[in-house]
Amino acid sequence: MIEDEDLLLAVLNSAPVIDGVPTDQLGGAGGRDLLERFGGAGTEPERAHMRETRDALFSVIRHESEATDRLAAAMSGAALLPEVTSAGLRWHLSAPADERLSARAVLAWSRVQEQLPGRLRPCANTECHLFLIDHSRPGTARWCSMATCGNRIKARTHARRTRTS
Repeated sequence: MIEDEDLLLAVLNSAPVIDGVPTDQLGGAGGRDLLERFGGAGTEPERAHMRETRDALFSVIRHESEATDRLAAAMSGAALLPEVTSAGLRWHLSAPADERLSARAVLAWSRVQEQLPGRLRPCANTECHLFLIDHSRPGTARWCSMATCGNRIKARTHARRTRTS
């Protein structure tokens, strides 16, 4: 589901580093609006659970120790329940209201891992701290945005080369 991919990226990119200062966009009215945009209620318990889930996803994507345990804990209240219909089997997410949106983000992460292995990654600009899902044919996208990070890195590389020449 593309919408859930958008949710996953919005959650992962809700803790950018701006001018060298880590920020948390899940706080306050901005966090409420972000979660409401994807069907959440934006309550403080929902935002707190989303922060825990986001931090666990960070750890898993960056291959840190005990990362899967943290993600499993964030998903402990969620279950997929089958519904048999004449058209086939459909799955419904069952989770406490404050955990449902977080569970959708984790399910989107899992789907990306299965369908696009290795394509969810941090931006190559080490100062950026944002993530991208590479949908390009060759799978070589490196930056969250070519307009910002890509151009910055390319300009720095060019300047470095011209200085050493």
